[in-house]
Amino acid sequence: MSISTGRYPTETLPSAAEGWTLQRLTAPSRLFGANGLRTGPDGRIYVAQVSGSQISAIDIANGQIETISAKGSDIIAPDDIAFDANGNLFATEVMDSRVSMRSKDGRTRILRDDLPSANGITVHQGRLFVGECRIGGRIMELDLNGGAPRVLASDVPMPNAMEVGPDGLLYYPVMGTNEIWRINPEGGAPEKVAGDLGVPDSVKFDAEGYIVSTQVASGQVLRINPRNGERTVLAQLEPGLDNLTFVGERLFVSNFNGQISEVTSNGTTRTLLPHGFNGPFDITVDSSGKIYVADGPNLFQLLADGTTKSLGMLFTPGYPGYTRGLAATGDGELIVATAAGQIARYRPALNESEVLAQGLDQLYGVAVTSSGAVITAELGTGRVLAIKSDNVEVLAANLRDPLGIAIDANDAILVSESAGGRVVRVLGSGVETVVDGLQNPQGILVRDGLLYIVDVGAKTVIEYDLKKGGRRIIASTLPVGAPPGVVAKPLRGFPPFTGPMGPYAGIAAGADGTLYISANGDGSVLALKVAAARG
Repeated sequence: MSISTGRYPTETLPSAAEGWTLQRLTAPSRLFGANGLRTGPDGRIYVAQVSGSQISAIDIANGQIETISAKGSDIIAPDDIAFDANGNLFATEVMDSRVSMRSKDGRTRILRDDLPSANGITVHQGRLFVGECRIGGRIMELDLNGGAPRVLASDVPMPNAMEVGPDGLLYYPVMGTNEIWRINPEGGAPEKVAGDLGVPDSVKFDAEGYIVSTQVASGQVLRINPRNGERTVLAQLEPGLDNLTFVGERLFVSNFNGQISEVTSNGTTRTLLPHGFNGPFDITVDSSGKIYVADGPNLFQLLADGTTKSLGMLFTPGYPGYTRGLAATGDGELIVATAAGQIARYRPALNESEVLAQGLDQLYGVAVTSSGAVITAELGTGRVLAIKSDNVEVLAANLRDPLGIAIDANDAILVSESAGGRVVRVLGSGVETVVDGLQNPQGILVRDGLLYIVDVGAKTVIEYDLKKGGRRIIASTLPVGAPPGVVAKPLRGFPPFTGPMGPYAGIAAGADGTLYISANGDGSVLALKVAAARG
């Protein structure tokens, strides 16, 4: 019988080797973030999860979650969902330009595969409407029999989750202009309904025919009169809101961080599902002991009580972008590698970032040498790069999927070659193997002459003595990577928000030697500590 830890079922619990203890610092995440929401015919809330390639259903009576379309299944990176009168589920696959239909018997077929950044979707009286969340996006009606889409509006700057109102008009938020618009599905010119909002990313209607819209940048849930554009704030939540749905007259909203909140009629809120991580991805500890976690659309500080503090998200001013690699440099500064191919210096307290390099191809781990050079792994080209001032220098090339970067006490650079199953040292003339025979090494760390490796393929952390050459497994059956037996499909990204969104399990160390691990399988942070003196 499998053990349920939220989104990652497993047969066994993680364990530590003799002389070590393993502790969860955060609870496993229940979802891979939370994006599109829709109430299903069964009264449950269905949640699309882009970063996890998953659709789940939540019973609001008891909070139980059932996976409807799992990671590795036919539907990839679902961003929004809708149902028709027969109970068929329609999903936009934002990274694959697709719209799919999942019938009640679980079979899936692709309706279209030529709609870049397909995102918002709704069904009205048997008619299917879709929008492309991109600059120059289109609002369309799709032919369920495979005919060409009928374009209702074009050159729309990033439309998102839409709905047909009681007046029969199709309403859609336009993120690029911070407005809500409507159009007659039969044709005609679009009309602006409201503007100067908090970056609206979803539109639904309450029982009285008023628009209810989530605001991703401000965190507000707004109720808007469609006749005159007047608005009321129903709730103030954390920025990062993505979508909403009604179950009867009960209102629920989603957040990038996986939280599902209910907004009550008197303006209070309660949590149906707590927030968690999309990953998490890289992790770092600064000189004062603060722990930072890169989580794609969010960047968090992990607090001593196991809670997290948001330091920024995709729509925060100065946020560098979808964060994956992370290194603390002191004085509140972080070096960030983004999935959009940038290296940036980020100062979250000041809401500012400085781009150090850009136009790179699938960046992962980062580290900083004693001289201040930023070293990063560029998976897309198989290179290791050094960024110094405005110069980008190639230190190594032709590696097989480099991911993790570590710097030893002598400023030597080590790299995990995930597809090559080894960790290498970068030399002036190339690289030399330090550790081989690994399955899928990702995050690496050097401390006191010891190399620590997160081997995602083996679900282990390995300790390797750089002087003596011995190795041993210090943690096993870790919830990292995809669950056993699952082959995750690639997430190709969706500009301008992000490039390819591959997984990454990072590792960092505190001043006392505690190892912190991004358990990106179940969405938690683990701590490995020495339990007894070692000879």
